[in-house]
Amino acid sequence: MLKWLKQMALYCLIPREEPTNMDEQNTHILRCWRKITKHWSVPEEETSTDQDLLPVQGMLILERLATFDPENCIEISRATGLLSKVIEFTSNRGDMINIDETLLKGSSLKLLRRLASTKGKFGVTLRQKITEHLFLWSNLAEILDNRGSSQELRELTAELIRNFAMDGNVNNEIGHIPMIISRLMHAFLSQGASSSAVSDQLLRMNAGQALALLAMESVNNCLVMLAEPGYVFIKELTIMIHSGRYRCIASSLLQNMCVHAQFELGDSDLKEISYITREVLEGIMDAEGIELEVLVGLSSQICNVIPGDFARELEHGQIKERFIKRLVDALNSNMIPTCHCPGIRRVIVEHAIYMMECNPGNASCFNKYWMMEALLRVERTTSRAENYRFFSGDAGLMEHSVPLSALVARAKELMGRGQL
Repeated sequence: MLKWLKQMALYCLIPREEPTNMDEQNTHILRCWRKITKHWSVPEEETSTDQDLLPVQGMLILERLATFDPENCIEISRATGLLSKVIEFTSNRGDMINIDETLLKGSSLKLLRRLASTKGKFGVTLRQKITEHLFLWSNLAEILDNRGSSQELRELTAELIRNFAMDGNVNNEIGHIPMIISRLMHAFLSQGASSSAVSDQLLRMNAGQALALLAMESVNNCLVMLAEPGYVFIKELTIMIHSGRYRCIASSLLQNMCVHAQFELGDSDLKEISYITREVLEGIMDAEGIELEVLVGLSSQICNVIPGDFARELEHGQIKERFIKRLVDALNSNMIPTCHCPGIRRVIVEHAIYMMECNPGNASCFNKYWMMEALLRVERTTSRAENYRFFSGDAGLMEHSVPLSALVARAKELMGRGQL
């Protein structure tokens, strides 16, 4: 049955010009398959012909096959011309007048989404193969920019871009199509705060996560976001720090703006960042897991970019020792890295480095809470997994340029100086 379904899907998307015995058998299967798909999410319109619905039904079959067994994704990627045909269906087409274009684009995007979410090393290869298609990005930009595109199409497109951006190798390429970043920013920043519609929240979340990934390891993309007209980007992000739902996304974006666009941040931007320092510090006291990793990463960059403001907040709030103890405790409680937050030890060690570099006296406070002993434990247990930002199955994505061992060595050096 699986063999026939695969042949049927290929026949639907890339039919032969000359009829064969196999085509006659496929026609019989098509009639049976049409009865099954009536119970699925593809409504058949009265004016549609069988030939018009073939691509939609073909992609529906392929999506089910890819979901049923990831091994099928390999066969789909190897079929000659199949990926190109699927990507072609995401563009505006005037040659299929009897079928709803939204239906055609939607089924194409859903199949691409399933393929792009493939885990492991093959998933990395498959995403690269898809993104090499010359018209992919322009088609996705067109869907995001087209006011006639449905909410579902924009949501699928944002999710697809997010999945591609996780690999990091396409980030700069996307940055050269400003319309994509522009429309993602519009979706993330322009949704009404009072909107409770699930579709609005999902689109906003997908767009925000895509932006956060695009900002990582890309100076150009950060500059494009900062220069987007119509928004005071840093202020918009600092406002979101107060929102539990989008706090992690906003924190990640602010962190990367400090890393990659520090010299483009104006005085007003730095003031906005300074205003949220207390809330970020307090958030670190209670956060765990990925939220702790993101907030410590942001706090670390605040310390690096505006060290004076950061130090004053620690002193005036009388939370310096409590905060340093929290960092050391968090380091000790996360000695075993996980795939969910592989960078938590890295950001804590980086934060300690920035604090000791801006004020060598902080080393004695770290020493008071046994930071050197914690660093020695990290040194003995460093893992290759901590050199990556994310994981897709057993494949590490977005490798850091500086290994954790080098950061530990620098922190130990600063600790040693502070004890002299």
